[in-house]
Amino acid sequence: MDKLGHTFSAFQLSAISSATWQWSNVAKQKSDRIGALTSFGVMSSIEILDGFSAGYGASLTDLIANAAGTGLYWGQQALWNETRIYPKYSFHRTHYAPIRPSLLGDGLAEEIVKDYNGQTQWLSFDMDKFMRFPKWLNISVGYGAEGMIFATDAGNHNAGYQPYRKFFIGIDFDLTALKSRNKTLNTLIFIANMVRLPAPALEFSNGRATGHIFYF
Repeated sequence: MDKLGHTFSAFQLSAISSATWQWSNVAKQKSDRIGALTSFGVMSSIEILDGFSAGYGASLTDLIANAAGTGLYWGQQALWNETRIYPKYSFHRTHYAPIRPSLLGDGLAEEIVKDYNGQTQWLSFDMDKFMRFPKWLNISVGYGAEGMIFATDAGNHNAGYQPYRKFFIGIDFDLTALKSRNKTLNTLIFIANMVRLPAPALEFSNGRATGHIFYF
């Protein structure tokens, strides 16, 4: 989950940086290139600082995840000159956080970042860019996990927890289909589109399928 979080953050930072440069009247192609390089540079600098911290240490897999996020953004701009596949995030509160608030967060603001049990990372496909499909409707695939109280599988198993993976497929809403002449509103839409809104989804976990009318 942590690596997917790095990919999500690197992608979104690339998109935000590119949009900022375009707002400054820099050509889109150049803005995309600068945005991707800026994102990778910022995210990688955090890893370098972690490398000098005794409590963390640098991580090659984190760097790879950062590169994947910037590559997902820049690659789409180079191939299609637009974004057709959006990384998105969703979160719901779980009963795990109160068990270990120091690790999983104390309160909603911390839990959103720390409690991986409630997080789902998505790839939302803008289907109307590939085939005839409602412009406002996307198909998304997601990945999550549950049963994680400690940082390692061994720690979880020793405490009686059985972590497991969850896979999802569901519908999603493409908020970028909403167009406005108001720049502030367009900015809010841009930010809101980073989140997968509650919608029907099918979950595959522990060898069975479970339907959700609204999953977040």
